[in-house]
Amino acid sequence: MHIDLTKGDIKGQIKKLAIPASVGFFFHTMFNVTDTYFAGMISTQSLSALTLSFSIFFMMIAFAGGMSEAVTALVGNALGEKNKDRAAHIALNALLFALALSCVLTFMGLSFAPYLMGLLGAEGEYLHEALAYIDIILYASVFFVLSFFINALLNAVGDTVSFRNVLIFTAIVNIFFDYWFVLGGLGVKPMGIKGIALATVIAEVITFLYLFYRVRKTPLLQNYNAFYVDKNVFAALLQQGLPPSANMVLMATGIYIITYFAAPFGKEVLAAFGIGMRIEQIILMPAIGLNVAVLAIVSQNNGAKEFERIAQTLKLALFYGLLVSLAGMLLLLGGAQELIGMFSSDAKVIKEGVLYLRIEALILFSFVVIFVNIAMLQGIEKPAFIFYISLFRQIVAPTVLLGLFAYLGLGVLWIWLGIAAIVTLSAVMTWWYSKKRLLELSQK
Repeated sequence: MHIDLTKGDIKGQIKKLAIPASVGFFFHTMFNVTDTYFAGMISTQSLSALTLSFSIFFMMIAFAGGMSEAVTALVGNALGEKNKDRAAHIALNALLFALALSCVLTFMGLSFAPYLMGLLGAEGEYLHEALAYIDIILYASVFFVLSFFINALLNAVGDTVSFRNVLIFTAIVNIFFDYWFVLGGLGVKPMGIKGIALATVIAEVITFLYLFYRVRKTPLLQNYNAFYVDKNVFAALLQQGLPPSANMVLMATGIYIITYFAAPFGKEVLAAFGIGMRIEQIILMPAIGLNVAVLAIVSQNNGAKEFERIAQTLKLALFYGLLVSLAGMLLLLGGAQELIGMFSSDAKVIKEGVLYLRIEALILFSFVVIFVNIAMLQGIEKPAFIFYISLFRQIVAPTVLLGLFAYLGLGVLWIWLGIAAIVTLSAVMTWWYSKKRLLELSQK
């Protein structure tokens, strides 16, 4: 299957790509939500340990996610040029690249996880519990990385439905295995947080197998006999993929930095932060779907030199994102206490989680602006800015500002306010730069 995105109704194409992608990512996020729920059943310490583990795991998997976006951009541009042989050649080399990448990420994760968690104050049973989760995930990282890359190939040909379908199924599977492994039964002893990790791995293996089956149905993996290792493709993947990978790795590092400054306020604050992030991710699912749609549409139209369609795509995606943000803001402002209460009965966890969510509600559209414009820059193969804005948003500004707040002895409220201010400023900067690049493109 290959959908030509260089012609036809852009509104319909955005909806056709974004809605299945949003639904898919919603159920992907339900993995984290389910895991958070069952960790909360174990103890507040388990919930906090899961938050620590997530920041480390996200660092590793974020790099794979960023590199996979390069695959969508490169294959999409080749398809836009009507060069299917080139698209297939890139696809096969990308999968080989993914295998090598998974080995590197596994080694680095296993080597540095204990040290990074120690920096966050984890020790004794707390550290042991966090490592029990992350080690199982890291050993299975090849399935996570390959799933990212294969889904990127499917996105490039306009298929966001396959990812949606398998994630709906595996989200249900994950609930079943979480319940079984955490609580025990049928000959299985209660496994605690290890059971949560094992359930996630089983679901990810199923995701990989199904997505590989689906991509075999496309023209991208049909010409095995002509395959050869192409260093130029590897170089192009690195050139196109490093900026978005850096963006996602810096995002993960940013979560680590926030966790570092929030940790002194207690395990309840960390638990609330972990719950709040999961809820926020669910609210932002439509924005992530728009990101996928914009990247796919812009990539093909850039290859076809249809620059006016790129501008229209960006405008429509921002409009849809504004509507979604307003709905999400109302939900978080009005229902924050009920949402946090679904995951914890601890009064302090609920109080801190409500504070976090109500501040985040005010910057949802800022996230949309960043996601959509970054997707456009990747699609026109101009991703360098992504690294610089991410370095500012995720590392430099939080370190300086939150470090200042810590020095002044300010409370956790100031952490959330500081992050909100940084995200808003970053959105303005990203919008300005993207507008400039789009104007240059239209004048060609």
